[in-house]
Amino acid sequence: MEEGLTIWFTGLSGAGKSTVANLLAERLQDMGRRVELLDGDEVRKNLSSGLGFSKADRDANIRRIAFVAKLLSRNGVIAITAAISPYRELRDEARNEIRNFVEVFVDCPLSVCEERDVKGLYQKARSGEIKQFTGISDPYEAPLQAEVTLHTDQETPQQSVDQILTKLGKMGYLSLEYATAAGAYTPEEEALVEERLKNLGYL
Repeated sequence: MEEGLTIWFTGLSGAGKSTVANLLAERLQDMGRRVELLDGDEVRKNLSSGLGFSKADRDANIRRIAFVAKLLSRNGVIAITAAISPYRELRDEARNEIRNFVEVFVDCPLSVCEERDVKGLYQKARSGEIKQFTGISDPYEAPLQAEVTLHTDQETPQQSVDQILTKLGKMGYLSLEYATAAGAYTPEEEALVEERLKNLGYL
């Protein structure tokens, strides 16, 4: 059985976590790996529907994500989490619980995240309609030693994914040659992906 691992995305709302995580999952599946994507919104709906947005509830949500990721990766699956997970202590707790843990910091300026905000969440947070919103009325604690740091305001999602795959290769989780070459898009596919991301407001 191939060794599993957890790839833990963290970053502000609108930073591009889900976009990059979805593309990464597709690339890893193309390599024949078993992958499960634990997206923050989906987990809230299916695993943590009874939780609110107090710090205690958000901590509980992250612990649930970490528990599921631990089970998956222990059984040879690549678990990809894409939740804001703003508190360093909780991410470090997940790291200590999960044997193969790769933290990916999706670093994007707050101003860019606000520009991308098609749901208007930041505007509601600034007006006081949404309380305890990360980056506005609640803190975001950036990682101190993430394995990968992405700058999604300066690179395309494909370039971000390539960085992650290269790092996974260097860490021994993927064949290094395969990690840097497999799953590359044709120019036509790149154009389609870029058009899709523009429509979603990420480019």
